[in-house]
Amino acid sequence: MTTATLQSTTGPTMSAEELLEKLLAKISAPAPIIPIAIDLWDIASIAAYLKRDPQVVRERMACLPSFPKAIRLPTKTGRAQPLYKATEVIAWTNSHQERN
Repeated sequence: MTTATLQSTTGPTMSAEELLEKLLAKISAPAPIIPIAIDLWDIASIAAYLKRDPQVVRERMACLPSFPKAIRLPTKTGRAQPLYKATEVIAWTNSHQERN
């Protein structure tokens, strides 16, 4: 059996095995960690943090007057999905802790 080779337009010939190893290394590399102090969360991230369904967060929590205000970055086609400061969501969550 022969090993197939792939050649990129900018680099040397690479075997399929080498290419797969390179791709695997890229895929398995950890994503950069954004410090919580500057991170922006979408509804799915908030839902994961609160252990709730994203629909529940969107329809029952994010619309509450006390919930942190959304950040909507401009886009060419209009408004982008809402993002929220992670620290504000955490503070909002902590404000609902029961007191003894």
